[in-house]
Amino acid sequence: MIEITSLHNQLVKDIVHLRERKERDQTGQFLIEGFREIKRALEGDVQLEVLAFCPELFLGVNEPSLIAQCKQRNVKIVQFSQKAFSKISYRDRPDGLIAIARQMKWGLDDLKMRFQKDPFLIVAEAIEKPGNLGTILRSSDAVALDGVIVCDRCTDIFNPNVVRASVGTLFTRPVIETSSEEAFCFLRDNAIKVVAATPHAEKAFTRTDLTGPIAIVVGTEQLGLSKKWLENADMQVRIPMLGSADSLNVATATTLLLYEVLRQRSLYGA
Repeated sequence: MIEITSLHNQLVKDIVHLRERKERDQTGQFLIEGFREIKRALEGDVQLEVLAFCPELFLGVNEPSLIAQCKQRNVKIVQFSQKAFSKISYRDRPDGLIAIARQMKWGLDDLKMRFQKDPFLIVAEAIEKPGNLGTILRSSDAVALDGVIVCDRCTDIFNPNVVRASVGTLFTRPVIETSSEEAFCFLRDNAIKVVAATPHAEKAFTRTDLTGPIAIVVGTEQLGLSKKWLENADMQVRIPMLGSADSLNVATATTLLLYEVLRQRSLYGA
């Protein structure tokens, strides 16, 4: 196997370019860095096209088995020198594994096919920070909800920092990108209760019935939810704030809300 050592190699350039949203949109590809993330991508049947690896940077003993799995799926395997790998890595402490993958395309109809008795969804409107969106995906996986609907996107779900913050849970739950209008119509057509999270609501989230088919809707870090979601929601809920701050980080707030739904479903056998 030939080892890539030159920083000017075309594959090095291609991988670096995929950090940019324009390049991801044009090619339909994105980057996955890290053992856990790539492992979860394989488990989620994400199509990997290239696996770049650097043995000098491996942090454990399982990397060879992951490379073998990729070979079995006819993924192109390319070895990099430590210097060349450091050029393509976007992490402070790389573990020697980066994959180029084909973007997954989920639609609302695909999501509906996965519904159980009482669908449990999160709707994230215009989330701006990749770290927040990734954390929301991680929390969504933790409570095993049916899917995440990203509306009026500000952050590309294939941003490397979303993939990193999600720790690969981007690949464990359906994530659909659509407009607020289409998402709202979808929820109404499927009789899913819309719960808008806002600091201005009268009712605390722990004193609200969150059982049954439900979609928790959260908004932007700076402005919160848009007027359309607030006015058309079935109910509004707030998280009590007893200090000086008037709201929580959107990812933290989402996690609290998701676990309250899980708590109520467990308590009432929903």
